[in-house]
Amino acid sequence: MTGVEIRELEAFLALAEELHFGRAAERLYLTQSRISQLLRALEQRIGARLVERTSRSVRLTPLGEQFLTGLRPAYTALHTVLDEARESARELKGGLRLGFQGVTNDYLLTALDTFQRRFPDCVTDLVEVPLSDPFGALYRREVDAAVVLLPVHEPDLIVGPVFSRQPPMLAVSGKHPLARRESLTAEDLTDCPLIEVGGPAPDYWTRAQSRAGLPADPDTPRPPTVGTLAEGLALVAADRGTMLLCRPTGTYHQHPAVTYIPVTGLRDSALALVWHRDRTTARIRAFAESLTLATESVAEGTSPGQKNPSSLLLS
Repeated sequence: MTGVEIRELEAFLALAEELHFGRAAERLYLTQSRISQLLRALEQRIGARLVERTSRSVRLTPLGEQFLTGLRPAYTALHTVLDEARESARELKGGLRLGFQGVTNDYLLTALDTFQRRFPDCVTDLVEVPLSDPFGALYRREVDAAVVLLPVHEPDLIVGPVFSRQPPMLAVSGKHPLARRESLTAEDLTDCPLIEVGGPAPDYWTRAQSRAGLPADPDTPRPPTVGTLAEGLALVAADRGTMLLCRPTGTYHQHPAVTYIPVTGLRDSALALVWHRDRTTARIRAFAESLTLATESVAEGTSPGQKNPSSLLLS
């Protein structure tokens, strides 16, 4: 079937249904002679007659009937694929509202650049998601998808690519007794008042961010709760408590009154792209693909032109 033109197949299908060259030509907005040419070309490719034509009638040969039986569903399937592709192309125009927690870094910027180059008709807007409310913007339809810290146990949300796994650091005031330590273990944090994230976020999520798996000590004074990262770091600088952050966030948020100390024995933080189950679109799937390519690119050390990275910083 090498070199078969779709017009040849369409001419055969129209003729098989109309059994009349004139009506088949009218249906396809062609001349009768053009229908005849297309049919002859198709028969030459196959190597046998598909249609028998007399001065009074047109009918399919047995091979023509067999060919029609196989061609109809294949032709319908081809049109379905084309229609779906057109619909996806239409969906990839317009805008994508992407929420993010924390700060953007080269991973995310590269992913955004890759997505924009692949789909220039889709404009991406960035919307900051509060640390204390990772999922609210999705439920309120303020964003189409969001990059948030794991864990995500929301039944209505789909968890897409997971990336940017980062070791924890403890942010302490320069006056804090631990400030001179080069590293810490999970056991060293037993008596540390860890600043907690407050707000509408689910309890399982706030516990994971505030304590990173550490059990709460009932004898340790309860530290203040915060709604934003800036509030937490301000309290740390004032020596009102300590705060667990991922390494890139500590690197980004340098403060003369705050010291960041690596911590071993705690789980790494990780980010994920999430979106509402009932609002999955071609744009979201395309951005998720760009994010996956970005993560692979960073892991392999390839350039943005070879693959397509993306990610965020936070903790």
